[in-house]
Amino acid sequence: MDTGFGSSPFGGGGFGPSGGFDFMFTLVPILIVIGFVVVIALFVANGARYVKNARSPRDSRYVKIVSKRMKVGHTHHSNDDDMHSSSHTYYYITLEFENGERKEFLDVKNLYGLVAEGDVGYAAIQGDWIVAFERQIPQGQNRPQF
Repeated sequence: MDTGFGSSPFGGGGFGPSGGFDFMFTLVPILIVIGFVVVIALFVANGARYVKNARSPRDSRYVKIVSKRMKVGHTHHSNDDDMHSSSHTYYYITLEFENGERKEFLDVKNLYGLVAEGDVGYAAIQGDWIVAFERQIPQGQNRPQF
């Protein structure tokens, strides 16, 4: 009597006449390998970006702060006994330069709460990071207004 199942679930014809069980043993490992490759590529890209920014020279420029924003990232962790999540907030500050160009920088020195939109002064920029800001209090028209 043939029930439609192969002689062994780990080989042969698999479950059913289409052999779908063998297909899953092929597809799942490929998907897992692709997932690992993507995660490793993200780690390498983030590490390369960090090294590039850390090795970049600092440049002090006269700027105006035109906007601020934050981005919250969530991470979920689980093990056999416990499941928990964590979050991290990234802060960004957009600067406008004297030539009218605007660029957003990652705040790595906790300046977000110390500056306000409309502040003008000297920003220390290192790669894609803003690492310092010295606010200038207008005392005359010696600097161009934005």
